[in-house]
Amino acid sequence: MTAAPDQFDWDALLDAAREAMTHAYAPYSDFPVGAAARVEDGRTVVGCNVENASYGVALCAECGLVSQLHITGGGTLTHFACVNGKGEILMPCGRCRQLLWENGGPDLQVLTRAGVRRMEEVLPDAFGPSELG
Repeated sequence: MTAAPDQFDWDALLDAAREAMTHAYAPYSDFPVGAAARVEDGRTVVGCNVENASYGVALCAECGLVSQLHITGGGTLTHFACVNGKGEILMPCGRCRQLLWENGGPDLQVLTRAGVRRMEEVLPDAFGPSELG
């Protein structure tokens, strides 16, 4: 069961995202990003963006986070936060919203500048595995 937004330690999750952001490789955009999420079993997974000279195939922080989720045993994300290079809350891009939907589902709690929102509010009418078969 997911903790209510006021019972979850968002500060600790933001700290993890900010720490992850310090490892970002963003020489082209100069826009480091860090992400952190809580998994249903209590683990915290993190990611940072990694750019390359072929701009369009850069890896968003959420990509690394989802990879770490699966490398460390899988599961469902329950809480998510993302920050920019100043440590400020940042919304995930469209591609990353899809990654989060598929690994957290509609009930994933996402920290936004406007407060905590469920993933189904962040990505309404989402397309997912259930539409494929």
